[in-house]
Amino acid sequence: MAPRVLVIGGDAAGMTVAAGLRRRLPEDHVVTVLERTSWTSYSACGIPYWIAGEVGSPDDLVARTPEEHLANGIDLRLGTEATAIDPATRTVTTDAETLTYDRLVIATGAEPVRPDLPGIDGDNILGVQSLDDGQAVIDALARKPKHVVVVGSGYVGLEIAEACVARGFDTTVIERGPAPLGLVEPVLGEQIADAMRHRGIKLHVDTEVTGFKLDDGRVSAVTTADGEVPADLVVLGLGVSARSALAGEAGLPLGAKDGIVVDEHQRVAGFDDIWAVGDCVVTLDRVTGELIHVPLGTHANKQGVVAVDNIAADLLGETPRLSFPGVVQTAITKFCSLEISRTGLGVQQARDAGFDPVVASIETTNFAGYMPDPGTMTILMVADRSSRRLLGAQIVGAEDAALRIDVAATALAADLTVDEVLMLDLAYAPPFSSVWSPILVAARATVRALDG
Repeated sequence: MAPRVLVIGGDAAGMTVAAGLRRRLPEDHVVTVLERTSWTSYSACGIPYWIAGEVGSPDDLVARTPEEHLANGIDLRLGTEATAIDPATRTVTTDAETLTYDRLVIATGAEPVRPDLPGIDGDNILGVQSLDDGQAVIDALARKPKHVVVVGSGYVGLEIAEACVARGFDTTVIERGPAPLGLVEPVLGEQIADAMRHRGIKLHVDTEVTGFKLDDGRVSAVTTADGEVPADLVVLGLGVSARSALAGEAGLPLGAKDGIVVDEHQRVAGFDDIWAVGDCVVTLDRVTGELIHVPLGTHANKQGVVAVDNIAADLLGETPRLSFPGVVQTAITKFCSLEISRTGLGVQQARDAGFDPVVASIETTNFAGYMPDPGTMTILMVADRSSRRLLGAQIVGAEDAALRIDVAATALAADLTVDEVLMLDLAYAPPFSSVWSPILVAARATVRALDG
C-alpha cells in the first residue's frame, strides 16, 4: 500500500503541510486531509474586517479553495471530523470510517474560550473563530440589535467592537482588567480606552461578568458584580485555547493552555511519527525559554513549512534543513485610527520570568515634526537591569506607528542590548522619521534609565 500522510485540520497550518508535501513527495504517496467544516485555507484574522464591511465576502478571506486543493492532488475530505487517534495502531477514526497513516499531522487549531457561566448557552451569545462564526455575527447584526455587548477587550474583542461601532450599533465593552488590551501596559491601555470612548463605546473596566440573563432562551442582559448591562447580542472576545482534546485523549503531551508539546521540528514529543502545527501547539518563547501558547497565523504557516521539510526528509531518507526557533510574542492591531503593537515581555511578565525590569516611555512623532500634520506615538521599552538586554517594547500611536515594532522584534530575536539597539542603522528621511528613529529615541531613554 502507498504511504499515507494524514492531516487533521484544513486551515492555514494543515493545508500548508498538505500542499507542501504534495509538491515534495512522489505521486504514489497519499496526502489526506480531514476537515470538519466546508472551508479551507482562510484568514481567521480577517473576520472582524469582514464583519465591519471592509472585506466584501468570506470568499475574499480564502487563500485557496477546496476545489484548488483537490485539483492539486490532495485527498481532501470536507465535513469529516476526526473522533479518535490511536498511535499504537497508527489509525484515526472519523465519524464515517477508520483510516491508517504512516505519518500524522495534527492541525486542529484553537477554539474560543467560553467560560461556564449561567446563561452562556443562550441564543445570540456568539464567539468568533471560524468563517461560520463570522457569518453568524453578520446575520445577528442584520437583525438590528439595539444593544451589542462585547465581553473582553483583547485583540478580537477590540476589533469586533470597532466593527460594531463603525456600523452604527450601540456598543458596550466589558473588561475585567483595569484597561483594554491587557497585553499592553495600563498606561498605554488608557490611550486605547480614551479612543474607544471617543468613538461612543461604553467601556466597563475592572468589571467581572457573572452570567447572562435570558428571556425565552435569548440573551437580554449581561450580569456583572455591578449590575446588569442590556444586551440583545453578545460577542465573546475572551481569547482562545488549543483545540487539543483529540490529542490529549490519545495520550499526547499537553502544555500551556492545553497546547500540544512539540520539538523544534514540530514533531510531537515522544511520538516519532506524529507532528503538530499551528494554534493547537505550544512554542518556545525566545526571551524566557518557556513553552507558551501563541495562536497566530504567522506562526502557523511557518510551522507548516518546517513540518513539510521534516516529514518529507523522514519519508525520503534525507536530512531535514528547517526548524522553528520560537517566538518573541509580536502582535499588532488597531482601533479605528489608533495603531497598537507589542513584542517581547511586559513589566510583570519580565518580573515573573526572573528579570529585574527597567522601563522607559517616550512621546514622539511618526516623522519629522516640521513636516505637515505629524502624528504622535508613545513607545514603552523594557530592559533587564543587570544584562541591559532588551526584553520588550510596546507602541500606541497614529498611522505608520505600529509597524515600527518589527525593529524591536528583530532586536529581541538577535538578543541585543538596548545599547546595541541605540546604534542600529535605521532609515531616515523627514517624510518617514525624525533624525532619531522613534525606536532609537525609546532605546536612548531606556539607556538613561539604566544608567540613572
